[in-house]
Amino acid sequence: MYSKILVLRFSRDVAQKPLVCHLVREYDLTFNILNAEILPRKEGIMVLELYGEKKNFKKGVRYLKDQGVQVTNSQHEVRRMEDRCTHCGACTAVCPTAALYVKRPEMSIVFDKAKCSVCELCVPACPSRVMRVRPTSQLFFDS
Repeated sequence: MYSKILVLRFSRDVAQKPLVCHLVREYDLTFNILNAEILPRKEGIMVLELYGEKKNFKKGVRYLKDQGVQVTNSQHEVRRMEDRCTHCGACTAVCPTAALYVKRPEMSIVFDKAKCSVCELCVPACPSRVMRVRPTSQLFFDS
């Protein structure tokens, strides 16, 4: 059994298609959705763990790409430049996993990397631009 955590980004047109359903039916893959979000312009982002036979996995990822989905490994991480953070809290409003939260009574922002699903919603939300996405190894999925 092969598994990998993937980040899927798709346009508003692709967001309306039952792509994950096809992964199950056509490629005999199973999945666990770790995070999913439809953004204001109706484009989507989904972080999922995909399981299956390696050959089916590769075919399933190729299917997603052929449908216009941008597929990346979550082999990257979100980092915060602690020394530049102003602790404004803007990132906490968009963090779906509560990896970024306000520590009380200090009112400082804490970043718990273990809870981060690498959805990257905090990056554009940060007015100080202290949230960064950095590769930990290979960024794009090789098929």
